[in-house]
Amino acid sequence: MSEDISTIDDTKLGQSGVFDAFFRAIQYGIIEVVIEMLKANPNLLTVLNTNRRGILQSAVQHRQEKIFSLIYVLDTRKYMLISGIDEWKNNILHIAAILAPPDRLAHISGAALQMQRELQWYKEVESIVNPLSKEYTNIFNERPNQIFSNTHKQLVSDGEKWMKETATSCTVVGALIITIMFTAAFTVPGGNVQDTGFPIFLQRKSFMVFIISDAISLFASSTSVLMFLGVLTSRYAEDDFIKSLPTKLIIGLSTLFISIAAMMIAFCATLIIMLKGEMKLAIPITLLASIPVTLFILLQFPLLVEIFVSTYGPGIFDRKMKYWY
Repeated sequence: MSEDISTIDDTKLGQSGVFDAFFRAIQYGIIEVVIEMLKANPNLLTVLNTNRRGILQSAVQHRQEKIFSLIYVLDTRKYMLISGIDEWKNNILHIAAILAPPDRLAHISGAALQMQRELQWYKEVESIVNPLSKEYTNIFNERPNQIFSNTHKQLVSDGEKWMKETATSCTVVGALIITIMFTAAFTVPGGNVQDTGFPIFLQRKSFMVFIISDAISLFASSTSVLMFLGVLTSRYAEDDFIKSLPTKLIIGLSTLFISIAAMMIAFCATLIIMLKGEMKLAIPITLLASIPVTLFILLQFPLLVEIFVSTYGPGIFDRKMKYWY
């Protein structure tokens, strides 16, 4: 294919369907095809589609981060590509401010993370354009930040609803754990010695495991509830979805997981104390106690990982892309 493109005269590329194929590859993020076509004919870098949008504008429009990352290895030509204006006088920041196509948002879990991804795109494009581009208006007299706010109102609302529902559910669980573990700390297994008030099984190692795990569970669940309350009382500004809200959710889910795990350990330690070392009964019950922790991992841990990677991971843009021309 690349050999055929290199033999076609530049004036006939449009008639031969090369332009359509080029922009179709950009739309679907087929980076290998785009690179091969550019190698065959570097002039494709400056080609515009019917809306007068070039390779970078089209990559931003369709949220194709692999195509957009080509900018990091371009020479001075990238400044010409960045400064392009489409038929509606939109610069590349205007295009980044428009809501992404539904198919590009569908693979991201939750409206809050979708909003975060949109902000990451907008901030990335904002970082490479001329500062004056932020104030540039299109034919509708709209600045990029105005377009972003207008087109993302529903996503912000959905993100707020998703975050609050998640935080509310987890707050209930955390509050229950606080109640249980606080009560357990003062009603220790085996009771207390009447004369001294010290726990009867104070010298047993299993009792120390119970006390430590009870304390960890109580402190972790308290931290979790505080984080989720922070989510519930947040002002939910657009920029909060970048790091503030995801960070609170990460801490809340992590500490909730720790509190559940510690609670199960405390429960198992109590069984061992009460059964006086009867491991035939203690081991099966301990295995059953691991089921809630396992279920929580299966249900919530993938979400926790996705939020963490999306917030603190390497990012979707490949700034270390190898030279291809």
